[in-house]
Amino acid sequence: MTITTTDTGLLRLLQLSSAALPVGGYAFSQGLEQAVERGWVDSAGSAREWLSVQLAESLARVDLPLLLRQWHAVTTGDLQAQQHWNAYALACRETAELRLTDTAMGEALRKLLRQLEALNPEPAVETISFVTAFALAAGYWDLERRACCCGFAWSWLENQVAAATKLVPLGQTSAQRILGALIAEVPQAIDLALSIEDGEIGASLPGVAMASAGHEVQYSRLFRS
Repeated sequence: MTITTTDTGLLRLLQLSSAALPVGGYAFSQGLEQAVERGWVDSAGSAREWLSVQLAESLARVDLPLLLRQWHAVTTGDLQAQQHWNAYALACRETAELRLTDTAMGEALRKLLRQLEALNPEPAVETISFVTAFALAAGYWDLERRACCCGFAWSWLENQVAAATKLVPLGQTSAQRILGALIAEVPQAIDLALSIEDGEIGASLPGVAMASAGHEVQYSRLFRS
């Protein structure tokens, strides 16, 4: 499917999904560091598989469907729906670390949007999910919903491949091969997200949850917990 947007919209999407956006996504491995420590991820192939499963079973079934609902709530001005789906997103985080990843990035983006005067209006939520904050920015800048999903997926993927590059470790060429392979899986993930009903939103990846919980007490680590 072709994504159509204005030149300005495309540039705003690049800004929102850039690793240079000061939200701290680079500081979290989302369990990957512990997975490497345990030997579950020890090569380019296993890193690709680790991320591919998360893309298909977590992003496509939780984050992207929630992002779509928040995008609709923002673009229609439904503050009650924004509060509901924000709480739903936070409830889907299976460990304290995964919740911290979501809320720390969400709060950083909310703070940035306030400074840019790009929140209008802002939902009355004390703790904000990154999904919610991303949708607020997308709505303010009038980004098309599928493009919004592409930007969100790219932001997650780029940060995770960067973490794998440091941790496995991977060479730059191997990292680019992983990015290329997983980019090809993003459209299918978005298609799945678009088809999911409200009551179907949710997923559990026990390995990721175990790795994240283990990372919270890992003796030596590069990434935040």
